[in-house]
Amino acid sequence: MSTSPWPSDWLRGVLEVCVLQVLADGPTYGYAIATRLESLGLGAIKGGTLYPLLGRFEESGLVTVEWRAGAGGPGRKYFTLTDAGNAYRVAQSSAWTRFAALTTAIVTTDPAPLPDPANPQREDAL
Repeated sequence: MSTSPWPSDWLRGVLEVCVLQVLADGPTYGYAIATRLESLGLGAIKGGTLYPLLGRFEESGLVTVEWRAGAGGPGRKYFTLTDAGNAYRVAQSSAWTRFAALTTAIVTTDPAPLPDPANPQREDAL
């Protein structure tokens, strides 16, 4: 059962750009990323969703990975944006902002009334 306040399809669409933005704050590890996103209101992000995304970022050269010893616990895998990752983040953030503005305009505009099939009007009569 999901503990997210948002539909999973929406989260899948926005997760990449949100994770990139969290990584822009500096090196961090997966659990901290998930905790940060949850505190920002996205809800709980499952490791089975987050870690494959981070793996794709690594494979694409968008992040570098460094293992750091844990303070009294196991080591952690820290992720850091590369220059290419930061450029990608900026481009994706810009594109997402435009997309969000477009979709907001669509969903907040009253739809045009549909023609009444019982009372058809010819366009040239208008």
